[in-house]
Amino acid sequence: MNADNPESDLYLPADLAPEPGMDERVFWGHCAERRLKFQRCGACGTHRHPPTPICPACQSARIDWTEAPAVGRVYSYTVVHHPSHPAMRARVPYNVAVIAFEGLDEVRLISNVVDVTAEQMAIDMPVRLHWEGPVGGYWLPRFRRAHESS
Repeated sequence: MNADNPESDLYLPADLAPEPGMDERVFWGHCAERRLKFQRCGACGTHRHPPTPICPACQSARIDWTEAPAVGRVYSYTVVHHPSHPAMRARVPYNVAVIAFEGLDEVRLISNVVDVTAEQMAIDMPVRLHWEGPVGGYWLPRFRRAHESS
């Protein structure tokens, strides 16, 4: 990080740190350890995100956590040109990406790909996990473009 301006190395402003609710605290606790983990039903094995207290597939309250692979793919994305918050004014344009992971059912994570321009974003682009922070006490799961051999 740039010692003169620690925010300069962040993709999004630090004042937009997560404020986890009760169901998200364990997820963000794993992120604080720089481990990307998703809920998995302890009864039927269905993965889910965002975290919920009950499995939507079988209604079990048994919860396990599965480590995500470091490499995923851009499932979908958008490029934001109009700031949705005053803190974002200097950051436009920025991307908001939906990342999918092999072997994790229908789990999708909303994040950002931090090292590409708007023109370089692409559906199915391989990406590699990159931790950014800490921001508000949390490490944020972001992504960088990965090469096919990664």
